[in-house]
Amino acid sequence: MLLTAAGIEKRYGGVRALKHVSFDLQPGEVHALIGENGAGKSTLIKVLTGAVQPDAGTVELEGHAVLNNSPSVSRALGIAAIYQQPQTFPDLSVAENIALVNEPGGLTRKVDWKARREQAKKLLAEIGSDIDPDREAGTLSMPEQQIVEIAKALGSNLKVLILDEPTASLTDRETDQLFRVIRQLRERGTGLIYISHRLEELGQIADRVTVLRDGETIETRPAAGTDSRTLIRLMAGRDLSAVFPKRVVPIGAPVLEVRGLCCEEAGITEISFDVRAGEIFGIAGLVGAGRTQLAETLFGLTPADGGTVRVAGTEVHTKNPREAIAAGIAYVPEDRRSNGVVGELPVRANTTMAVLDRISSMGMLDYGAERELADKWVQALSVKTDGIDAPVGSLSGGNQQKVSIARWIATEPKVLILDEPTQGIDVGAKSECHKIMCDLAEKGLAIVMISSELPEILGMSDRIAVMSKGRMHGILDRADATSEIILEMALGAKA
Repeated sequence: MLLTAAGIEKRYGGVRALKHVSFDLQPGEVHALIGENGAGKSTLIKVLTGAVQPDAGTVELEGHAVLNNSPSVSRALGIAAIYQQPQTFPDLSVAENIALVNEPGGLTRKVDWKARREQAKKLLAEIGSDIDPDREAGTLSMPEQQIVEIAKALGSNLKVLILDEPTASLTDRETDQLFRVIRQLRERGTGLIYISHRLEELGQIADRVTVLRDGETIETRPAAGTDSRTLIRLMAGRDLSAVFPKRVVPIGAPVLEVRGLCCEEAGITEISFDVRAGEIFGIAGLVGAGRTQLAETLFGLTPADGGTVRVAGTEVHTKNPREAIAAGIAYVPEDRRSNGVVGELPVRANTTMAVLDRISSMGMLDYGAERELADKWVQALSVKTDGIDAPVGSLSGGNQQKVSIARWIATEPKVLILDEPTQGIDVGAKSECHKIMCDLAEKGLAIVMISSELPEILGMSDRIAVMSKGRMHGILDRADATSEIILEMALGAKA
């Protein structure tokens, strides 16, 4: 066996990302690793490449334990990863990019430019590429960048190559070109771990498939003869009937009406849907589907260049977040630490940040009004904190998320967009956030919930829209939605 991972465990706080995961790879094999978002694929890859240290378990390469693993150690051992966005330096030449990890360092070392170009040309030729080593990397197409990354890995005594969503942004012709290179590597005896949401590709390129679900290894089987429906069932197969129980609340008239919304910058096209008062409208889809980009367009971060948006019957044109807030749209972003809260500021400042104009006079902040408003929402959302003067960074992840929600509820919106509202928080905190969502819906707020977790989408949504490649592929009523149907639509298999 070329590579073996056995009993891998990894926790992030209260979240168990990997649960006794086992995986192996043979020389000259393409082993596909699949699973829905949050299944544990990325964490396992980070363990194999040394970016993350497991809490338990072992990794062996060619029968020898990999100890004190790190990115530099794994690279030296011949393990390389190529991600969806290749990590080339655009202002450097192809030869310089390849040399970055393959030439010895040293400030006084004299560069042999001829030898550098010849080595780059040799490595590229090994995978059938005639890319000019002197060409600037920024001029390369996506598949050409991937080939340069593969050549870079070949120079490091490549034994295991991990490809993470390598065809996500490739055309069919470019995909065929990449598959040709993969087959060449397989013939050399290189083992390849292939991660993809495009299940229809696996029969063409993979030898075996391993399915992860909720951080556990579900099954490993031959790729030949395994159809997409079977893989979808294995990816989603869990009893959801008792997960995320939804409180039934009265549904009112449409509050948010979107028709033909387009934004070239955000990559979304012809999006149409309604969200009604008291409704939780879930938006599902795989990584890169355009869900966050849709939210950012509605909030004015990437203004639309086509279509119409109405809030409570009034057409709005949100060119920036200030206009979106004035129109009654609030947005709790996905990246809580970077965009949701300011960790160094106190809870009170984080809670009132979006309504400073309401608690200020002639440019002077009314500290009494700030404290009163912060106290109101800290109590209403049951934020566990030492007080409103405590730095929000001292709170747990779940309570930081509550503060982030409180900030936008304080704007008294008509529409609340929640992007991954319970990402990275424990089960108890998730339950509290879901209760807050139901309370807000019961008061007539229209909620758009973007989530990568199918149990959350199925458990909390009144209706579910499924996005893929910047388009909305369909809208399901709660009673008609299943994990399998959502995954099929997200993968483009059904509309």
